[in-house]
This record gives sequence, structure tokens and C-alpha cells, in this order.
Amino acid sequence: MGRFRTIRNVHERIIEAPAPTVGTLLDRLSSPHDPIWPAPAWPPVRFDRPLGVGADGGHGFVRYRVSAYEPGRRARFDFNPPMSGHHEFVIEPLGQDRCHVRHTLELQRRGPMLLGWALAVRWMHDTVLEELLDNVERAATGTVPSPVRWSPWIRLLHRLTWDRATAGDLPTGARLVRAAFGRTDYSDAWRMRMRPGMPRDPESWRGVLRGAPFPVVGREGGEVLLGEDAGHLDFRASIHVDDRQVTLSTVVRIHNWRGRLYWAVVKRVHPFMARTMLRRIHRRLALAAPSAAERAQNAPAPAVPPGS
Repeated sequence: MGRFRTIRNVHERIIEAPAPTVGTLLDRLSSPHDPIWPAPAWPPVRFDRPLGVGADGGHGFVRYRVSAYEPGRRARFDFNPPMSGHHEFVIEPLGQDRCHVRHTLELQRRGPMLLGWALAVRWMHDTVLEELLDNVERAATGTVPSPVRWSPWIRLLHRLTWDRATAGDLPTGARLVRAAFGRTDYSDAWRMRMRPGMPRDPESWRGVLRGAPFPVVGREGGEVLLGEDAGHLDFRASIHVDDRQVTLSTVVRIHNWRGRLYWAVVKRVHPFMARTMLRRIHRRLALAAPSAAERAQNAPAPAVPPGS
């Protein structure tokens, strides 16, 4: 067995804002209106409970548990096995109107894991942390003089590691596509998880069928239905969006032997095309979304309990 090597990675920034102001931003990490984590461009931080000691979760494939938490000042996360190490945020005051924000990662790696860190994980980690510090600065001061820029390598890694669509059933809430035909000869559904800040209006997702501008034949709630009728077959595509996921569904009704022959060929490539198109627009809309800090600034103020 090879020896472990401890990787230490530090990101820090001076913020021209009081430490208590910045501390309130850290306290909202993983909340519905998290102002600092750079989602949806990167997988969001999710825990099984509000931020606090014992909360278990992580982001993407990285899993960890909150092992120490000092509200407004410090949060430490210990990695779950088989990973070993921790990462933490610390906020230190520098007088009344400035503070120092630091993130430290200490991780034990060995053999091939070291190569993965050097070639890919480190670069994505560095970008996520710098974008997070951009959000801290933007939320606390209103501006970021030098926001992080993605290198061509990061853009490639981001594209290669983006979520994949998974197969599922027609959504229960997609009533238009479920009622489209009295008889259905083919159906499928591909879905992807929604990330914070992604649009919930299904009209925003119509670009999933870019290059095949089918007319809209129905709208209802979180669903828009597109389709076309022809002599050999009828086709409907549904885009259904809710708070959990976006689903691209297809139903086909075949009329005759020409339709059966046509669909026998098309259905071999259709699943690949459907999940590829959904993944492409999922990523495009995530990259076009406002930053976490911008969304938090525009979010409604929390209700104040009576008598407080």
C-alpha cells in the first residue's frame, strides 16, 4: 500500500465589510436562499438538516458532516469515509469594517487519487472557492472588482462532469402529455434534478428542442406540450418543471406501416438525442442564471414573527 499524502489548499480574501455582516452570509450556507455557494453552475451544498453540528450531506459526489460550528465565525466539515480530512471556513475581524475570510482544505490522498487531484479536482475546487469568495464579496459590498474567470481547461472539465439525464416515468403532474393520445405506441421520459437559481417556467426550457421547432399545442401549470401530427404518426414532447426536477417526455402514436418503419429507425437514436438535448439546455440555463449573491439580494425578506 502506498503512503498517504496530505493535500493542503487555502483560499482567502479581505472583505471590506464588518465580520458580523459576512458571518450572517456563512450562516445561510445550504439554506434555500444561500447567498454564497456558486450554484447552479456547480452542484449545490445540501444537508439533511439546517447548518449545525451533525448535519450530514455535501455537494456532488463529495460527502461530509459538520463537525464544528460557531455561528457567524467558523464552520468545519469532516469528510465521510472513504475520504479522510476536512475543510472549513473561518471569518476573522480586521477592525470594525473589514474582515478576513479563509477556506482551508486538508485531504489525505494516495496513488491514483493524487493524479485525479492534480489533473482535475484541484482546478475545479479552486474555481468553486474563488467563485464563492466572489459571492461573499458581492453580497457584503455590492461589487466584485476582479471576478474569477474560467480557463479553457475548467470549461472542458465542467462540460465533461455535468450531470447526466436519467430515465423515469412520465411525471404525475404532466397531465397534458398523459392525456395526449387515447392510445400510445411509444413513450419515454428523461429527467434531471433542478438546482437553486434555475428557471421554473417551462417556457424557459423550450430550447431543449432547438433545431426542431415543433409548435406548442398546450400549456398548463408547470408543463408545456409541443408536437405535430402527420399521416404516418403523431408526436408530442412535454417539458415539465417542478421544484425537484425537469422532465422531457415523448409520446408517439403510429398510424400505419410507414409510421412503424419510420419509428423503428428513429427510436434507436431518439433516447440518446433526448437525454443529450436535455443535458445541454440544463447546463446552458445553469450557466446563464444570476449568481447566488444576486439571487439572495432579490429574494423576499424573511417574515418577522409578531411581537419580535
